[in-house]
Amino acid sequence: MKIASGTAERLLQINAIKLSPQNPFTWASGILSPIYCDNRIILSFPDIRRFIIQTMVVRSNEFDGFDAIAGVATAGIAHGALLANELNLPFAYVRSKAKEHGRQNMIEGELKKDANILVVEDLISTGGSSMKAVEALRENGHHVIGVLAIFSYGLQSAVEVFGKGNCPFKTLSNYDALIEHALETNYIEKNDLETLKEWKKDPSGWGKNQVLK
Repeated sequence: MKIASGTAERLLQINAIKLSPQNPFTWASGILSPIYCDNRIILSFPDIRRFIIQTMVVRSNEFDGFDAIAGVATAGIAHGALLANELNLPFAYVRSKAKEHGRQNMIEGELKKDANILVVEDLISTGGSSMKAVEALRENGHHVIGVLAIFSYGLQSAVEVFGKGNCPFKTLSNYDALIEHALETNYIEKNDLETLKEWKKDPSGWGKNQVLK
């Protein structure tokens, strides 16, 4: 079984990802979406968790050499730490903003200045939070060799953000692989397919059209 479809199957199995074209979810940003992803749920299922980490090990080998892992807070912390443990590498994590007290760190943990770092994220939507972590690491003298995430919505905006930031990224699975598997297993109906494809083209616009309906 391919990595993308195998990962999609397991994420749907434990409801880490839900598809609901007819009754869309509302994201924190206010965007209406037929898909909702919460990869934290993976941590509660030992067999799935083991599969995800082992698969991350495989995908991590596709990057140039790295000698440390950095997770993106908060959802990327656990997956990053588990991967670092599996690879026996140093681990740190990057906050969304610096602490307002104590040492006022944005990066928590000890990393060598010349370390080659693989950044781990749970989910890539627009790519903004991932690239913010990448830039924070770079500003602190580290070399980021790329970002590895469990799932991506496959939005063009993310491709552009990573391209502009000159940062390669890879995922275990993605939106296209997910809906293909969901259709093959009758998780969704054929008449849902066009709705799901339209959302990917323009998430914000799709939501506005749904409201107008």
